[in-house]
Amino acid sequence: MKRVLPASSKKDIKAFIDFQHDLYADDPCYVPELFIAQRDLLTPGKHPFHEHSEIQLFLAYNNDKIVGRIAAILNNNHNKFNQVTDGFFGFFDCINDGEIASMLLDKATEWLRAKGATSLIGPVNFSTNETCGMLVSGFDTPPFVMMPHNKEYYNALLEQLDFRKRVDLLAYYFGKDGYNDKAVKLQDVLTERLKNRGITIRPVNKKKFQEEVDKIREVYNSAWDKNLGFVPMTEKEFNYMAKDLNLVLDTDFCLVAEKDGKHIGFALALPDINQALIKVKRGRLLPFGLFKLLFGLKKVNGIRIITLGVVEEYRKAGIEACFYASIINAYRKKKYEHAEASWVLEHNELMNKAIQQINGIPHKRYRIFEKAI
Repeated sequence: MKRVLPASSKKDIKAFIDFQHDLYADDPCYVPELFIAQRDLLTPGKHPFHEHSEIQLFLAYNNDKIVGRIAAILNNNHNKFNQVTDGFFGFFDCINDGEIASMLLDKATEWLRAKGATSLIGPVNFSTNETCGMLVSGFDTPPFVMMPHNKEYYNALLEQLDFRKRVDLLAYYFGKDGYNDKAVKLQDVLTERLKNRGITIRPVNKKKFQEEVDKIREVYNSAWDKNLGFVPMTEKEFNYMAKDLNLVLDTDFCLVAEKDGKHIGFALALPDINQALIKVKRGRLLPFGLFKLLFGLKKVNGIRIITLGVVEEYRKAGIEACFYASIINAYRKKKYEHAEASWVLEHNELMNKAIQQINGIPHKRYRIFEKAI
């Protein structure tokens, strides 16, 4: 008998997380999330998202076997900021069974409709500030850090249920030397030009990390506020994310632009720790996962350029080019072999053009779906 039930207990949350490991057991591109991090993300009281919004987890069963999962997400801050009544689904995984997919999405719809939502958008976990999008092309390589991976048949399952594309997100690949270093050659000239305007670019100061984080959050919430589906991060949410990222942060890849002591731009790239996480069985650090992770981190040879933005009044001044030049120089110095710039909205012409001009190759495409409910 097929059925979908709410999942709320500690046992349920554990099963919710572990289902993904079982589903992808034979997928060489699957990278397990750390269990502790996923558990805290999904547990009210652990992650600051739950202070202003709601989620409901569901598990699908065929007799006593778990065959699917989904989270219904009511992001109150998103709806208030964008003046909409959206509902979201996330953490979606299931076997290749249209009936199971339909049952899961129906449950999420039912829960969200009762909360006043009039649309269902996803996959989004919990907003575009976190992991989002469904992979629709580029299944032949593992995802870079903090990017999703899923089964190829998911796209068809959603389309069969009348979900339609809302927007695509692009990921660009750079090989070891497969980039245009024009920005590097112009860096000295651009840096001097910025200096004459009172603008400097420097690495984040880890000794004043919290002070830096507070200023970067202001830039982040300003520079990305016009992106589709954007919602400002609360102070607690941003600090929570910063604390996690600080564990793997390399300041050569974490840069700020300043004018008169005020942050006006921010760029972040992270080592692709997924190259190490892929070997951590079922996302458990104990008993042996921690050693695999620490050993694997020493062999990481790629980075992901996650964020690069400038507040509106200082765009096109050369700051973005200087950010890229600095990242390329650090990439060379540390002898990394590949990089990904992700993600970029498909209609963000300025950013797509900039990445293509330095020979970025679009190698993965992710899709966010929507449906009126």
